[in-house]
Amino acid sequence: MEINQVMVIGAGQMGSGIAQTAASSGLEVLLYDVEESRAEAGRESIGKRLKKQVEKERMNDADKERIMRRLAVTTSMEKASEADVIIEAAVENMDVKKTIFAQLDAFAPAHAVLATNTSSLSITEIAAETKRPDRVIGMHFMNPVPVMKLVEVIRGLQTSDATHQTVTALAESMQKTPVEVQDYPGFVSNRILMPMINEAVYAVYEGVSTPEEIDSVMTLGMNHPMGPLTLADFIGLDTCLYIMETLQDGFSDPKYRPCPLLKNYVRAGWLGLKSGRGFYQYEGGSS
Repeated sequence: MEINQVMVIGAGQMGSGIAQTAASSGLEVLLYDVEESRAEAGRESIGKRLKKQVEKERMNDADKERIMRRLAVTTSMEKASEADVIIEAAVENMDVKKTIFAQLDAFAPAHAVLATNTSSLSITEIAAETKRPDRVIGMHFMNPVPVMKLVEVIRGLQTSDATHQTVTALAESMQKTPVEVQDYPGFVSNRILMPMINEAVYAVYEGVSTPEEIDSVMTLGMNHPMGPLTLADFIGLDTCLYIMETLQDGFSDPKYRPCPLLKNYVRAGWLGLKSGRGFYQYEGGSS
């Protein structure tokens, strides 16, 4: 299927990153958010990131302007009627995603593929909200999207081969490496990553070692580029908790039980980098 325009739902960190990557690959991109200020803020954040690339001499001003011209913003879901592929990158909440997909199904043309950037929720369940479950698929980008090469391509029970082929080709055109994954809680990335982070939290909770020492073990001893607790702060402790709860609910297995310390940090509003405090403290945060 020929793809002329991509629509991205959600202008936050992930959505704007996906929009930037798509526009950089030569696609026309429509970035949607419910509020115009948020949509414009998403576009501005893309401009700032591209400016840094110019300053580092990784692209020139003409390239930056070409990319920005391919980016438009909207607050109208009806604009889905102009898109060939729509990538949803809204909040990680099943009810929200079901509502969005029902709306997209009503507005998008019959040939359009509806993709979700969910990191752990069921593609099959989301697809069932539409009249085109065969054209619904997962495209789980890694953060930060412009830098990370992996895209998990998740097939729901109903996803067709043609839809999978379209999305795989799209990911490759965006200079990403697509990896096919089946629709189980957490897919591959978070099914492996989040229990590791949770176990690191347990090591703090049980007094085995400090966050700094645990991260040093994993960076210096296991050659990880970032320790699990630093990474948890970067992801957001509320997100980590939500994914662990999704794994626990999905598998009904006690090995996915979130650490009580992780729950307490989230209750306290210690969410990591975005709040100014998690397992570490950060300047300029709100906590």
